[in-house]
Formats: sequence, structure tokens, C-alpha cells
Amino acid sequence: MYDLAAIGAWAEFAIRWLHVITAIAWIGSSFYFIALDLGLHRDRNLASGADGEEWQVHGGGFYHIQKYLVAPAAMPPDLKWFKWESYWTWFSGFALLIVVYYFGAEFYLIDANVMDLAAWQAIAISVLSLALGWVIYDTLCKVFVDSDQTWLMVALFGVLVVMAWGYTQVFSGRAAMLHLGAFTATLMTGNVAHVIIPNQKIVVADLIAGRTPDAKYGRIAKQRSTHNNYLTLPVIFLMLSNHYPLAFATDYTWLIASLVFLMGVTIRHFFNSMHARKGTPWWTWAATTILFLMIMGLSTAPMFRSDDPEEAQGAALRFVQADGFQEVHDIVLGRCSMCHAAEPAWDGLLWPPKGVRLETEAQIAQQARAIYLQSGLSHAMPPANLAWMEEDERAAIRAWYAAATGG
Repeated sequence: MYDLAAIGAWAEFAIRWLHVITAIAWIGSSFYFIALDLGLHRDRNLASGADGEEWQVHGGGFYHIQKYLVAPAAMPPDLKWFKWESYWTWFSGFALLIVVYYFGAEFYLIDANVMDLAAWQAIAISVLSLALGWVIYDTLCKVFVDSDQTWLMVALFGVLVVMAWGYTQVFSGRAAMLHLGAFTATLMTGNVAHVIIPNQKIVVADLIAGRTPDAKYGRIAKQRSTHNNYLTLPVIFLMLSNHYPLAFATDYTWLIASLVFLMGVTIRHFFNSMHARKGTPWWTWAATTILFLMIMGLSTAPMFRSDDPEEAQGAALRFVQADGFQEVHDIVLGRCSMCHAAEPAWDGLLWPPKGVRLETEAQIAQQARAIYLQSGLSHAMPPANLAWMEEDERAAIRAWYAAATGG
């Protein structure tokens, strides 16, 4: 039993590591080529017929890069395609979704307080939402390919907001944020696999055959590439959110996710403008800061319903002596310690999650901040509220923490 559990844990770690490696490769190459394309000098009459050029220095050497809108006079035999970085990021991400959220549906995917689903129902909704999302997005792009692309971006934002709200009506907060990230990543990889690369292959085939490629293929690919440019940073935020309960386990999770997409736009606009030598719009960082402060305010809304507690500063003894500790002690023992124990009583757990034990007064006091953040201020713990922690119990945790920290 132990061996199987250990193998499963290491398999999850290996998949997560692969996902991070491939994501770094994909995002790195994507950001590099966006910066390169925007920064090309196109005001030079190049003898090669290239559209633009750039000189760069890196790793002790110099690089002379030229971009051809169509193709050079002779097509090179060893043309490098940047696609597998995207494909393997999605494959590894979906594998991680299966291992963590499908196999662990009871813990991480389903929250009976949100919607009481069987595991197979939740998994079916997950898979179908990713597929349906691509169909809706792809249809919008095709219909509005010759329209004002700004309005298409607004429509895309609307789709993402609706999906953010929809996921929070079905899944746990943690799973809702993660699924919105998976939804967005599916659109991005779909763009690469079904639009950008196929269109580029059509252009290459036409060039090899001596035909003049239709300009529409480049225009369509550019549309999807622009979308990927602005969606990358929000996806990273959403994928990291599962480590931060104030991002995924509040009453306003869907609204927080929506604002994250706006931050992605403001941040990328700054770098896109800078790389294109169109100035440095510093206002975008002010806008990003305002959006982030709004997210912080939304995430801590329950705090303001209970006298705004401060960050814990004192020793653990202060938490033990604070008013309400005995009540919180009983709550934690009844709702949390079946998992957070030296020998967890919950089936399938061989050690306490993250090594956190909540069996003694001292252990509870030492974890006061985590208990407050994950069970008082947010609904992150117990996962999917499997221990049925009541709202008055969460309020008791907030009141105890406030009393201990002078709130």
C-alpha cells in the first residue's frame, strides 16, 4: 500500500515537473519571438528582400536575424518548427488534471456545498467544458476574422468571465480557478495545433510548389498569436492560484479571475509597446496595481465583516491564551485533525498534508495564521468542505485570530 502511494506521489511530481519544464520552453520561445517581431527594424532596404532585421548579443556571441514575410529565395531544408513546446505543455497539464483532480475528485474537484456531483459527472463537465470552449472560441475567431479585432478581444473577455462564473457554480474554488486556466490554455494550444501551424504548413507547401501563398493564412495566424500573447500571463496566475486560498476560496473567485485577465492585458501592453519602440506606457503598471489591489480587497472581504484582524506577530502562547481558543481547538480537532495527524484517519492518506499536524494546542497555535487564512478567511480547508465546517465555526476562527492579534 505504501509503495503504491509513494509511486503515485512521485508520478504526480514527475508530471508536474514535466509540465513546468515544457511551459517554460513554450512561454520563453513565445515571449522571445513576440519581442523579436515587434522590435525588428523595418526601415531598411535589405538586399536579401527580408521584411526586417535585428542584431542581438547573447552568450558571448552576436546574432543577425532577418524575417521574411513570405519566404527567402530558397527554402532551407532544416526549417525549425516551434510547436512541440505548446503540445507537451497541454499534454502534461491535462495529465496533471487527471492525476490530481480526476483521481482526487472527492478532495479537489467536487464541493457538495457548491454542487453535489458524482465524480463521473464532475469529470464529464470538466472535459466537455474544455472541448465546448474551443468550439465557441474558434467560431468567434472565424466569424470576426475580418472585423475590428478589438471587439473580438472584448467578446473573448466576455467568454472568459462567463466561464469563470460558471466554473465557480459547479466546482470547488480551487478547481474552478484551475479549470479556467486549463480552459484558457486549451484555447492557446488549440490555436497553435489547429490554426497557426497548419496555416504555416500551407504557406510552406505553396512556396515549395512555386505558388504565391494566400495572405489570409498569415492574417489568421497573426490573430491567434495575438490572443496567445495576452492570455499567457493570466494562465500562469490561474495555475499558481491553487497554492493561495485567498485567490480561489473566497466569495468572489470568479470576479478575481476576471480581473486577472485584465492585468494580463495591461502588463503585456507595456512590454509590447516597449519592444515595438512605441514608448514605455508606465500608466499600465499603475492600472495593474489598482487591479491587484481590487483583487486583494475582494479576497479579504470576510475580514471586513469581522473587525479586520492584523497579521499575527506574537508568540504561539498568545494564540493559546486568546479568547475563543478552546472553541477553535475543538473545531480544529473535529474538522481538521482526521487528516492533519501523525497517523491520518482519512482513507488514502498516509501522512498529514504538507506535514502539518493539528493534534495539540501547541500545534494549533503554531499554525494559527494558516488556519485563519484557509478556514476562517477563505473556504480552502477542509478541501471541498468534506468535514462540513459550518459558517459560525469559520466566524469563530476569525474572531479568535482577531483577539490574538489585537484586531
